[in-house]
Amino acid sequence: MIHSQLAQRIAAVSLLRGEFTLRSGRKSNYYLDKYRFETQPDILIELGKLFARHITPDIKRIAGPELGAVPLATAASLASSIPTIFIRNQKKEYGSNKQIEGLYNAGETVLLIEDILTTGGQVIEAAKTLEAAGLKIKKILGVIDRLEGARQNIESAGYTFDSLFTTNDLGIAPS
Repeated sequence: MIHSQLAQRIAAVSLLRGEFTLRSGRKSNYYLDKYRFETQPDILIELGKLFARHITPDIKRIAGPELGAVPLATAASLASSIPTIFIRNQKKEYGSNKQIEGLYNAGETVLLIEDILTTGGQVIEAAKTLEAAGLKIKKILGVIDRLEGARQNIESAGYTFDSLFTTNDLGIAPS
């Protein structure tokens, strides 16, 4: 599937129109339901291939914040053979009491994957959690940048950012 076809497929299954409040608190006349595209095997396979193109030899782990980026990080891992780790929003209070799940070593370099970015707040929190555990963030890579400040916020926080698609690529023009 070529890039433009994948963009059309993602938009076709995930774009909802109406009045929505986003995680950032912003209001929007459209919503991209990530679970609608993250549960489609054909889309995950293609996203995994695109993520794998961003793997450099120094990257030792692919990280995904819960819940939305977990299938994305897994798809990237399957396409690249790089192991994953998952970042919980909060440290769990039972069992091993971890906030980062999976095997890793301090000092390793990580590709941090996110689903849809509006302001970038959640992925910046995840990056800081990884850094607190001694990991290095090579790049934050999103599926879709809504073009509402995520790039500026992520880069201002000192991270490199890229996205596979923007809302423009999906043919979305907010009104």
